[in-house]
Amino acid sequence: MTRTGPASVPCMWMRGGTSKGGYFLKDDLPADTAARDAFLLQVMGSPDPRQIDGMGGGDPLTSKVAVVSKSARAGIDVDYLFLQVFVDQAIVTDAQNCGNILAGVGPFAIERGLVNANGNETSVTIFMENTGQVAVATVQTPGGVVTYEGDAAIDGVPGTHAPVPTLFRDTAGSSCGALLPSGNAVDVVNGVPVTLIDNGMPCVVMKASDLGITGYEDRDWLDANTELKARIEAIRLAVGSAMNLGDVTQKSVPKMMLVAPPRAGGSVCVRSFIPHRAHATIGVLGAVSVATACLIPGSPAAEVAVVPDGPRKTLSVEHPTGEMSCVLEVNELGEVVSAALLRTARKLMEGVVFG
Repeated sequence: MTRTGPASVPCMWMRGGTSKGGYFLKDDLPADTAARDAFLLQVMGSPDPRQIDGMGGGDPLTSKVAVVSKSARAGIDVDYLFLQVFVDQAIVTDAQNCGNILAGVGPFAIERGLVNANGNETSVTIFMENTGQVAVATVQTPGGVVTYEGDAAIDGVPGTHAPVPTLFRDTAGSSCGALLPSGNAVDVVNGVPVTLIDNGMPCVVMKASDLGITGYEDRDWLDANTELKARIEAIRLAVGSAMNLGDVTQKSVPKMMLVAPPRAGGSVCVRSFIPHRAHATIGVLGAVSVATACLIPGSPAAEVAVVPDGPRKTLSVEHPTGEMSCVLEVNELGEVVSAALLRTARKLMEGVVFG
């Protein structure tokens, strides 16, 4: 690969939620998008299934980038651009958001001096450039210093860490222009009833049983089932235009969500494809979109979900390694008006990374 761009750039490597990647100040990266993307491909070691010549971990969940800058927007502290660096293709895309990497943005912003710590907890208001939406993360800052130590646990991450509760505002239609971009609660695609939905992440939600599986299979089994994956991909390609995403052949959205009845006391069980590999857990905003689909009468998700009563609903989304709880506030019409989740983050490395 031809070397382009800067030789090295300051970077913080962080785990955010159940993902990890490089966190950069925008001004430290090349201003030209093509040069920036070429540099990030070199940093991650893409394209290569093992990413052996870079920092990536050979998995989409560990080949991610946050680009952060101080915001000039009223009421916003920082702007955050998420970039997915493909593992085995020379592609860097901003077509989606990432709520897991988002969990590290608040701590990173405080550590880099973009936001001043304020007491034992500091709220950081974040503009998500990918979708034009706003999130508010609460970071633990005892004595005015970010701490990553605490008692919060999330499935998919060993141990406990400082909590980073995150509130999402106005996420409906963030990428597709509407919560239900086709205008329907249910569409039938290639003979399979699906819900096309975007409440922070464009998703196609369908019952696992309609694809001939239980929805409780593990990640390795799902990844090895080439016939199943081909059928899922055919549905994904067919719905791009209906979701206002155009040709999605080379895009990382929509995510494909196979739902089943809960079996561990939660609200719904999910197997997620992101989009071509089975997810070890489920993305934060993907979980929000699936939880929202559970509230849509007649949808495939509603048919299998267990939904609590009341205007404030905590829906536990079960995934291969545990669960993720989404707290949804609904209005008198049953429409979701806000969503909150608990994430954690941890700083892994600080220094310079070489391209």
